[in-house]
Amino acid sequence: MADTQYDVIVLGSGPGGYVAAIRCAQLGLKTAIVERELLGGICLNWGCIPTKALLRSAEILHYAQHAKDYGLKIAGAIEADLEAVVKRSRGVAKQLNQGVTHLMKKNKIAVHMGEGVLTGPTSLTVKGEKGEEKLTAKHVIVATGARARDLPFAKADGKRVWTYRHAMTPPEMPKKLLVIGSGAIGIEFASFYNDMGCEVTVVEMLDRIVPVEDKDVSAFLEKSLTKQGMTIMTGAGVEDLKVSDKGVKAKIKDAKGKVSETEFSHCITAIGIVPNTEDIGLDKLAEMDRGFIQIDDYGRTKSKGLWAIGDCTPGPWLAHKASHEGVTTAEAIARELGNKDVHPHPLDRNNIPGCTYCHPQVASVGMTEAKAKEAGYEVKAGTFPFIGNGKAIALGEAEGFTKTVFDAKTGELLGAHMVGAEVTEMIQGFVVGKTLETTEAELMQTIFPHPTISESMHESVLASYGRALHI
Repeated sequence: MADTQYDVIVLGSGPGGYVAAIRCAQLGLKTAIVERELLGGICLNWGCIPTKALLRSAEILHYAQHAKDYGLKIAGAIEADLEAVVKRSRGVAKQLNQGVTHLMKKNKIAVHMGEGVLTGPTSLTVKGEKGEEKLTAKHVIVATGARARDLPFAKADGKRVWTYRHAMTPPEMPKKLLVIGSGAIGIEFASFYNDMGCEVTVVEMLDRIVPVEDKDVSAFLEKSLTKQGMTIMTGAGVEDLKVSDKGVKAKIKDAKGKVSETEFSHCITAIGIVPNTEDIGLDKLAEMDRGFIQIDDYGRTKSKGLWAIGDCTPGPWLAHKASHEGVTTAEAIARELGNKDVHPHPLDRNNIPGCTYCHPQVASVGMTEAKAKEAGYEVKAGTFPFIGNGKAIALGEAEGFTKTVFDAKTGELLGAHMVGAEVTEMIQGFVVGKTLETTEAELMQTIFPHPTISESMHESVLASYGRALHI
């Protein structure tokens, strides 16, 4: 019979859960993980990773269609094979799922497949194909994640109304697509389907797209996406959807209050998430707020021995935040169990980067210029456009900019905001800087390699202090 008693049991195997399990095992704790569907969770199987595979295919298609811009000729028609694109994406997800399976074996983590339900702070039952198991541990980490939120008047059916999960394995190529919501998920799918040749309309209830980003980034991205052929409606809302076998009719109120009805072939809802916290035995065990488990800086709930991490806890709801929390919580548990060699550090939410993989990409960390001013800072902010960067011009990617925000009194880097090619790969430079509490003086003295797009990061710092060299 399989073991049923552990030091730590992790409920959920997404990027928070499986990372927490690995760190627990590294620290010598007898660890198990409970998963009801696929190891790796939503992010690896249905979210972060497979969407990037889709977007990569769309990017290659875009470059092929613009080959003449690079002095190249491609004979014959260039077409997207949607079935093949999706097949590649699913293959990438499968490969990484197998990788997580290997990591569980490598770290001697017991895997219990099935529905897990807490019966107490440190005990649960797992209902799987082999029946019901009762597991106990000294500590339990809840990492059950979240799912897409449905529209109250039109639930996703996978045929005409899609969530992100349906949009990754579409039954057909949309001809005219409505995307409701312009956060990272909505904009990424809008970008993908637009590049694939679909007519795309984005409706956002707030006054700008990607509303968590700096307003300059939002304005630049909207202009770029509009130039690419998208219809962007901000300050607007979808009041009703009528779904039929042929498509959807959307009643949309625009920013001026005018209501019109437009027909679309398909609709993607990207209006937020719902935590997976109901029906898993959390009643009386944890303090909840709108379904999210309330925790301290290390992941503790109000019940001794019960912890929580990731998307089932307060945001931001990002995979890398969940993974970081997983490590912190694992180390906090190890310390409680007597390991004095680990020193867990609470999460600093100001240093969590955000990335949106549309075309052009968006990346940021820390405060926007507006938020910094609202917080009472006297700021110095500078922007450097990619048109002044040699590598960006050579790549044919001169669309974009880097913006940095500093505390005028201390020189502390408060925030960085980027839009353009490969900025999701570059933002980590500013994240490291913020983590090390860098100042403008240190960034100015940093030598950036030439020619790279990353030089725009250096120039934006210089621009914040009126010292930019190439504009």
